[in-house]
Amino acid sequence: MKKDTYNTIEKTFVGEIYKEKGSKFIGYAFPVKTEEGITKFINQLKAEHHKARHWCYAWRLGMEQFRFRANDDGEPNNSAGQPIYGQILSFDVTNILIVVVRYYGGTNLGVGGLINAYRTGATNVLNESVIVEKTINLEIIINFQYKDLNKVLRIIKDNQLVVIQQKMEYDCDFIISVRKKDYNKVYNALENLRCINFIEFDK
Repeated sequence: MKKDTYNTIEKTFVGEIYKEKGSKFIGYAFPVKTEEGITKFINQLKAEHHKARHWCYAWRLGMEQFRFRANDDGEPNNSAGQPIYGQILSFDVTNILIVVVRYYGGTNLGVGGLINAYRTGATNVLNESVIVEKTINLEIIINFQYKDLNKVLRIIKDNQLVVIQQKMEYDCDFIISVRKKDYNKVYNALENLRCINFIEFDK
């Protein structure tokens, strides 16, 4: 069966400072879901560390189909962003942005030194991070009459489902979160009630 879980973080973490020949590297990990959120966090760090020389980063978004980017921010090609992204893959996390801030110490480190420094900055913050496993969930929208509420609630209880949104009047509208591997079973159970006016899958 295809995996229906993923690993991510739920809050911001800061890693232990790595020092090399006077330069300081500080890793930050942010939970993100959109590229707009990524831009916001990078701009926040640039304002907070306005005296730094580089703000190199990598991010990964998605739960099954992944998007990613690695940015060297003025360092030699593939000496910063890719080593950071390599640690994202190594720790198998997604919906995450890692930024390693560099304060230049006056001595060039060379490409090999930079790769090691940015990789270490990313590793340090990932080691500090609390990584959580989450399930990939789908949403089912249903509409039914109030008199049939108990039948629907029984299915929700038996399958330990989460009701994200509900409106209960003469007609009831529910949005239910269903773990992907249980989707077909729950969908069929609701359909078999014969009292559901409509069922939609909300992508």
